[in-house]
Amino acid sequence: MTRHIQRPWLSLQRNDDPLEPTGRTVRWGIVATGAIARTVARDLALLPDAALHAVSSRYHERSLAFAREFGAAHAYADQGGTPGYMQLVEDPDVDIVYVATPHGQHHLVAKAALEAGKGVLVEKSFTVNAHEAQELVDLAAAKGLFLMEAVWSRFVPGMLRAFEIIESGEIGEVQWVSADLGFPAPKDPLNRIWAVVAGGGALLDLTVYPLLWAVGALGFPDSLTAVGSLNEEGVDEQNILTLSYSGGQLATLVSSLVAHGSRTATVAGTEGVLTSVGSVNNPTELVVRRGWDPPRAERIEVVGRGYVYELREAVRCIQQGLTESPTMPWRHSLDTMRLFDGVRHQLGIRYPNDQRA
Repeated sequence: MTRHIQRPWLSLQRNDDPLEPTGRTVRWGIVATGAIARTVARDLALLPDAALHAVSSRYHERSLAFAREFGAAHAYADQGGTPGYMQLVEDPDVDIVYVATPHGQHHLVAKAALEAGKGVLVEKSFTVNAHEAQELVDLAAAKGLFLMEAVWSRFVPGMLRAFEIIESGEIGEVQWVSADLGFPAPKDPLNRIWAVVAGGGALLDLTVYPLLWAVGALGFPDSLTAVGSLNEEGVDEQNILTLSYSGGQLATLVSSLVAHGSRTATVAGTEGVLTSVGSVNNPTELVVRRGWDPPRAERIEVVGRGYVYELREAVRCIQQGLTESPTMPWRHSLDTMRLFDGVRHQLGIRYPNDQRA
């Protein structure tokens, strides 16, 4: 039986120029000044109809240095008991807030931004649990504000092309998917990736990328089995998820913070197989083999670091007054957080934020 998969991101035109303006200039505020914030700021500067208006940090020096480097007009920092992010979300000239804090703070900052009447782009993982995610979605819906999880890989041209190929039927009906992402993260207890309070661990930081391949090829699973290893602080070092579907299809996803992986995805169908080359979250080449025929390879060009595509989508949605992206709808973020809650239940992962659920 043919399995019909909802792939809303295929509505995007892969060959569109991501640097083509789509409307009025949208003014951004970035909360936090870490590595991901810097990467996003660089790609944001490529968009002709986006401007970095403000940045916030806990520390004045970091905020000021970030603003100077990336040309933000305002630099906010914690002052007199008022968090820097609160000053940023209350800036009347900010249209949309990009939340680049550790996972454990996503809900807090995104909620403050929505309550201040701002659109919000939240770095993945959307929140640390489904309860927090549902609360943000409900708030955005009630206020009629834009909200999106920043799963940048959903928008990159390599991923879009992969699912175009799958949708075309070239490799037949998909029967199994495997995808992995891993690297040894330095064991620094102060690093947010190893901090329970920050929502650290392989699941929230890495698994969204292998999962995207399974969901894109097969949809969300009917059942799931998870195994993994936790350190003494209860942070998951690595995990393996097996996703099962009613039609007999399977997906195996591996995420690790203690070992290197191939960082590839394989999608196997009844007529052929597709394999990604380059990082699993931003493939720069796709290899397709139909039956026993010789394989063919497609090279993929990427603008900037690849974040420009999701940023352009957020800008377009703000310009058009949309509350959610048709390409990255709320229900996909909610379904992902529910799936992750199920994984955490099986692995015994608990975060301080769960106490408020």
